[in-house]
Amino acid sequence: MSRLIQSVARRLTAGGVESAPAEARALLAHVAEVRLGQVELVDGLAPAARLRLDELVARRLTGVPLQHLLGLAHFRTITVAVGPGVFVPRPETEVVAGWAVDWLRRRLAEPEGSPRPLAASDGLHGPVAVGLADGSESGHAALRVVELCAGSGVISLALAAEVAQPGPSPMPADENGQTGPQLPALALWAVEHSPDALAFLGRNTVGSSVRVIAADMAVALPELNGTVDLVVANPPYIPSGAWASLPREVRDHDPAVALVSGPDGLDAIRQVAAAAGRLLRPGGAVVCEHDDSQGASAPAVFRTAGFADVVDHVDLAGRARFVTARLAAREGTGKAELAGELTGGAGLVGGEAIGGAGLVGQSESGVKPWP
Repeated sequence: MSRLIQSVARRLTAGGVESAPAEARALLAHVAEVRLGQVELVDGLAPAARLRLDELVARRLTGVPLQHLLGLAHFRTITVAVGPGVFVPRPETEVVAGWAVDWLRRRLAEPEGSPRPLAASDGLHGPVAVGLADGSESGHAALRVVELCAGSGVISLALAAEVAQPGPSPMPADENGQTGPQLPALALWAVEHSPDALAFLGRNTVGSSVRVIAADMAVALPELNGTVDLVVANPPYIPSGAWASLPREVRDHDPAVALVSGPDGLDAIRQVAAAAGRLLRPGGAVVCEHDDSQGASAPAVFRTAGFADVVDHVDLAGRARFVTARLAAREGTGKAELAGELTGGAGLVGGEAIGGAGLVGQSESGVKPWP
């Protein structure tokens, strides 16, 4: 460890920072504008850079998260922009995303599943593209994924990065026997309601395959009802009475709306269960993170909502961390009935086609462009 890193680490340690050596390296690499692997080679800094480093260390000692100082957070194989107003991704959520990656890879590996486009069906002529509220079409994809409470978008972006495009799997032949291009592996939507978080979500998803939806999850994406394969969420789940006991760094810098969720911490999880029940196709899955004290109560929410195969899972520390469940097929429901459950029809909201471009926002009265 270089003398400069040691000096910064000593200051951080004295201020109570637990991972002082690692944070010292990150701060020095940021100021020196070098890769983390090269930071040991930095022997000194120009006066202006040294003042900048001292400023960042001082702010860190007041409780400002390291990720806010750097303006970014690392998550599995990706890096996203973060800052005040958006929840900083935690390592525990990487396990949730990992479960989703594995589930999607297994589904794509199924010979009968990989070429199957999950678009709306009229029950007679096979799959058709679903029109979206921004005036575009979802097209065809092997699997559809919706992230609720998306925040910075790390889960959706991790899935886009890690779930590889399947092998050759052209779109099914149309009524004239013509086949289309190879199906993309995933169609991804990220739903977020907070304007502050949406600013980061929009920035992080530029150039990606993730569609950003500015909406309350209770009413988001009605045009996808009954057609989604996987719903994933890291919702607020801290009981309101536990706010005062949270670390100062969390209380002062993470948005309360991304943390607290009613007296028992389950209000948002109940909304996730309701939204997943509306969006998922029969046999589709939902994965939802929860507090380590909710290993029994969070699964109970999904059982009460009528989900099957409800299983709770632990994180790498062995603590209860997330629940998975499957939407069971309703007895006697056929393809035509399932297609008929699409709210307002494909591409319609309240019976009227809505056009637009860019990000999409929804309100209780309909759909509007965002921002």
